[in-house]
Amino acid sequence: MTTAGQFKAPAKLNYAHGKQLAHQIFHDTMAAIDVRHAMHAKLKVEGNTLMAGDLAHPIARPPRVVAFGKAANRMATVLNEILGGRIEAGVSVAPAETQQKLAHFQYFVGGHPYPDHGSLEGARAALEIVSHLTREDTVIFLVSGGGSAILAQPMDASITLADLKEFNRALVTSHLPIEQINVLRKHLSAVKGGRLAERAYPARQLTIYISDVPEGLPSMVASGPTMPDESTTEQAYELAELNKLVQHFPASIRGFFERRELPETPKPGDPRFAYSHYYSLLSNRDAVDAALASARKLGFAAEIDRGTWDGDYRQVVHSNVTALDSLSQAHKGQPVCLVVGGEVTCPVTGPGMGGRNQAFALYAARQIAGYSRVALSAGTDGRDGNSPTSGAVADGQTVSRAKGRGLDADAYLAGSDAYSFFRTLGDTLDTGFTDNNVRDVRVWLDFGA
Repeated sequence: MTTAGQFKAPAKLNYAHGKQLAHQIFHDTMAAIDVRHAMHAKLKVEGNTLMAGDLAHPIARPPRVVAFGKAANRMATVLNEILGGRIEAGVSVAPAETQQKLAHFQYFVGGHPYPDHGSLEGARAALEIVSHLTREDTVIFLVSGGGSAILAQPMDASITLADLKEFNRALVTSHLPIEQINVLRKHLSAVKGGRLAERAYPARQLTIYISDVPEGLPSMVASGPTMPDESTTEQAYELAELNKLVQHFPASIRGFFERRELPETPKPGDPRFAYSHYYSLLSNRDAVDAALASARKLGFAAEIDRGTWDGDYRQVVHSNVTALDSLSQAHKGQPVCLVVGGEVTCPVTGPGMGGRNQAFALYAARQIAGYSRVALSAGTDGRDGNSPTSGAVADGQTVSRAKGRGLDADAYLAGSDAYSFFRTLGDTLDTGFTDNNVRDVRVWLDFGA
């Protein structure tokens, strides 16, 4: 078991230090994408204007603030610092309690990966605080990954919390990528798919978001409560039918699909979004660039993978190994590093503990067995699936070490129990909650020996 912050780069880049070096790159990456640092660097107050990068947003009167997602509490605290405490009122809905509560904020703990009572209470508070505003009012939304579960309110009173959990469980345990999951979530929600922004109209709105979705899909972050929705009910019906999901939905939700009665979400061009603006604070690209910089600083010949990042975890492993082969051939005799981002898909096939990152690392361990190679895969939020860790690291001896302890890698993969496998070997990455989420980072090292 390894924790963040305990690594110091060895003097030489050799395979004996391979796992330690991979950890160092991940630790450096997390330090580079720190939320507090990013907000203070990119947000500034000039007179009665909040500057978010090049975006100027007037704040003639103290704004209302709604924060939700894994970084909610941290973002709310730092925004309050930047605005000098000039916030009229706020709501923050996060997956854990915070020790630093602001006097003018309401705090809620929402469930993740499945919504709970806190998710519903937080959503009700968010809807209430943005209601009955005028064009002179301002709402600042602080949005981060995980918000789809953490902030939840069904679009129809017939849908219970138990139904909502069952619906989300069917989606999360499927093979669907996050952007397709969120198309379905948007059309079952009273807050997602732009509906929270609808409630805040006609107030001026600024959304500052940390993206945990593929590039170019900002309205999928937390299922886009503050942005117009490009997806349609027809797409939702098609996704559910093609992937045979409807049969797994609870009766109250299944009926809306079978009768095709889902209400449509507000679309781009809707005049109610005319005074809404959006600013991307951090994304997976920031994490990948930081990992690349760290690897090069350590002395590796490093490149960012040009292949597909979002796909079945086994396919991505094979694609990465091919890219690593090419990189190693291009730099013969020199240690190399391949940096990968994204978010692989990994269907749940057993009752064990783990997530996509540990499954990725375990499958990768089989592909690099006997080679002087290392593979690390970890989530930037500090949690991987249903396990208490962020990911794992494997090297060319992982499989042989496991066999020596009677561990069968195939059996652990089939049981969705990669966490127990790596925990036994002491190769999990235990960062704790990071108050951040910009998808995953994967680091491949080849020492050429």
